[in-house]
Amino acid sequence: MTDKIQIEGGDALTGSLPFGLSILVPVYNSSEILPNLIERIIPVAKSLNVPFEVILVNDGSSDDSWKTIRRLATRHAVRGICMMRNYGQHNALLAGVRVARYAITVTLDDDLQHPPEELPKLVEKLRDGFDVVYGSPTKETHGLLRDLASAVTKIALQSAMGAESARHVSAFRAFKTDLRRAFDTYQSPFVSLDVLLTWGTNKFGIAKVRHDERLKGQSAYTVGKLIRHALNMMTGFSVLPLQLASIIGFALSFGGLAVLAYVLLRFMFYGSTVAGFPFLASIIAIFSGAQLFALGILGEYMARIHFRSLDRPAYTVAETIEAVH
Repeated sequence: MTDKIQIEGGDALTGSLPFGLSILVPVYNSSEILPNLIERIIPVAKSLNVPFEVILVNDGSSDDSWKTIRRLATRHAVRGICMMRNYGQHNALLAGVRVARYAITVTLDDDLQHPPEELPKLVEKLRDGFDVVYGSPTKETHGLLRDLASAVTKIALQSAMGAESARHVSAFRAFKTDLRRAFDTYQSPFVSLDVLLTWGTNKFGIAKVRHDERLKGQSAYTVGKLIRHALNMMTGFSVLPLQLASIIGFALSFGGLAVLAYVLLRFMFYGSTVAGFPFLASIIAIFSGAQLFALGILGEYMARIHFRSLDRPAYTVAETIEAVH
């Protein structure tokens, strides 16, 4: 049973939008879970005694998720957005954030790993002067490899965001919807909502919440996808890889000079050079590898410039549906 909570002093959180909650859920192949999810979200939202809406963004699901969303919209305060294909979780979130009607947006996954009953903790934390609050899990529920990949992603995100709170980033988040003005014109296909939020604020907070096991199926965020997401964040929103390439290049150059000095000193004192092709070959391999590494990083940045020049959109909406109950 969810406790009754009255959020007072809404004016401090409102901005240019009416006070209320826009609950945003990206959906991917979750037709069986969605009815249960909505049945748990609605009572929690009503208990807060504020206007609310639920936005379900169908991110190119191959099951009956969109049919389920249409059916839910006839009975609940549910709005639906159907993407033309699968663009990725953060692209779907961006689409939902841009149509949110109320002053506070809350995002959560569609698999019930983020219990809707914990939602009030995030909303209340905003009252402490934060613009964004993440629901940090009291205990991770993933496997070892997934946890390690998630940790790598958060380190990359910290580099891109430039904020210590990045270590606690979660898809369970609440933020002031007005922050979307900071990235209103953003159109790149490479999207990280958490990085975009840093364009509008540096006031990030954390609330400890319960995370549950996935109700059904397997997460679409595999270890490989998490690593790719980390690489996209580093090369799309940060210059860390370029700085890393510069440091490696400097270190190897210094090492090369040290080897050269050793060879010259040995020749001066002993009248002979260091013999052996393997030694020479290893030095050449090290420098060649450093050059290829740097070229690869430059290529990643050039690829992103290329995609931007194509004016490729972050997403395309195929159909929308409003609550018709």
